[in-house]
Amino acid sequence: MHEGTVTDDTRIHASLPTLNYLREQQARCIVCSHAGRPKGEVREELRLDPVRDRLSELLGVEVKKTGDCIGDEVNKAVEQLLPGEVLLLENTRFHPEEKKNDPDFARKLSEHGEIFVNDAFASAHRAHASTEGVAHYLPSYAGLLMMKELEVLSSLLQNPDHPSIAIMGGAKAADKIGVISRLLPDIDMLLVGGVPATTLMKAKGMEIGVSIVDNDALDDARSLIEKAGNKLVMPIDVLVTTDISVYGEAEMHQVTDVPLSTSIIDIGAETSAMYKKKLEKAGTVVWNGPLGIAEIEQFAQGTLKIMNKLSEIDATVVVGGGDTVAVIQKAGKKDAFTHVSTGGDAFLEFLEGKELPGIAVLQGEFAEAAYGQV
Repeated sequence: MHEGTVTDDTRIHASLPTLNYLREQQARCIVCSHAGRPKGEVREELRLDPVRDRLSELLGVEVKKTGDCIGDEVNKAVEQLLPGEVLLLENTRFHPEEKKNDPDFARKLSEHGEIFVNDAFASAHRAHASTEGVAHYLPSYAGLLMMKELEVLSSLLQNPDHPSIAIMGGAKAADKIGVISRLLPDIDMLLVGGVPATTLMKAKGMEIGVSIVDNDALDDARSLIEKAGNKLVMPIDVLVTTDISVYGEAEMHQVTDVPLSTSIIDIGAETSAMYKKKLEKAGTVVWNGPLGIAEIEQFAQGTLKIMNKLSEIDATVVVGGGDTVAVIQKAGKKDAFTHVSTGGDAFLEFLEGKELPGIAVLQGEFAEAAYGQV
């Protein structure tokens, strides 16, 4: 949201199949969600009224809303709700008990319903009251979106079509290296950009100027380089600048000739061409993280070239991560890929094989089977 308007409704759209299915069954749907980081306090700019308005438009019915997520006002609104109607509760993070996964707060939330349906894959890695705590008080199941996420991501780990390629970029390296290590035995190639690339370059002893680098991940990066062997494909040229801003001008340099005073802000033209060629015969691709600073147009060209190539190839292409999704959303390419995950950290942690509390607590054969295969 920006200034009271929903600017990206990806996750609202993703929730529609479950809500429409439940409404068709004449269920009374009480929806809880969060926005932003209000730190347990009421923040007027983070109220969910714009979300209610957009959800009403997309569902084609009036979605009712309460001014809180627990309390007498909410209890009364729930009692008055008719079959097929939808009620949106206020931002759960206005209560500090939400992030603490407070049992009493979770119990109060659970009293609004008879069955808990978790469709929030993007929050499944957090043990919060509205994602994990409620499931201890109600029969709890995966929604249609959650099921789709589990099914697609599980297939990446179990039965990828080969050649299988991972593309890792973004602004951090530490959270990617565990994922890469988990995927490495099953993938045929790893292409890198962004901070993962600069961190691996520094780990190899290469000059990276004053580029952003994840120093805490250098030891893991050295280990990854050794384990990956020929599977690891790194940039051969890069775009550099002395001004990371919309006014910044950039130059192309070979990775062996990065000036000391510059920052690497994108993969170069030769690297883009090399990556695109390697993607042509891919059977499966998983992509997380822009390959440059994608929010600045002149530093986004490498990312856009790879995105366009991925939208053209005949392969299973799965995309995850908020910044990556923002790029393809802005370019109008969302429907060009096999699956665009709603998860950021949840997407990475699932692929890394970590237990996601919001999934592990669910009942139902599908959730148990899909999660158990990781």
